Amino acid sequence: MDYILQPWPWYVAGPMMALIMFTLIYFGKTFGMSSNLRTFCTIAGAGKKTKFFDFDWKAQKWNLVVVVGAILGGFIAHFLLSVPTDIDLNPATVESLSNYGFENVGKSLLPAELYSWDAVLSLKGLSILIIGGFLVGFGTRYAGGCTSGHAITGLSNLQLPSLIAVIGFFLGGLIMIHLLFPIIFG
Repeated sequence: MDYILQPWPWYVAGPMMALIMFTLIYFGKTFGMSSNLRTFCTIAGAGKKTKFFDFDWKAQKWNLVVVVGAILGGFIAHFLLSVPTDIDLNPATVESLSNYGFENVGKSLLPAELYSWDAVLSLKGLSILIIGGFLVGFGTRYAGGCTSGHAITGLSNLQLPSLIAVIGFFLGGLIMIHLLFPIIFG
């Protein structure tokens, strides 16, 4: 039973993702999570106010099942198939995060300094959520999709705009972690 509680190796998970992508391409579908937000807004009636949300959301029902599957899969993976274990981080990363005030680095996937209710409901936490949410929402709309859509679907379809978007996502992540993170948490 312990083998079930281990992460799947790349040679199992990678081909499974490829199989799913080939199946979606075969049926003329594209994968991306951000398009579901548009669908949810349309279902809620946003199409009456904004033309962007005025489309036939019923054609996207299959993608809503992906959202439900992601939520259920995450719940099952976390609560039923995970064992608490230390994360093997580079000692330089542990030292760097400890210098920023993170305690118990490598003891959990989500540091309490960012993901506890106390952190989220603080002025700093709310500011990070609001500003970060706006930037992610704006970036997703401006790039024409999210990281999963561009990096998985777009690149598997050999789309140049997706390659450019993925390069931009990586550059943004590097700028955040190396330039802005020290300012925010230093």
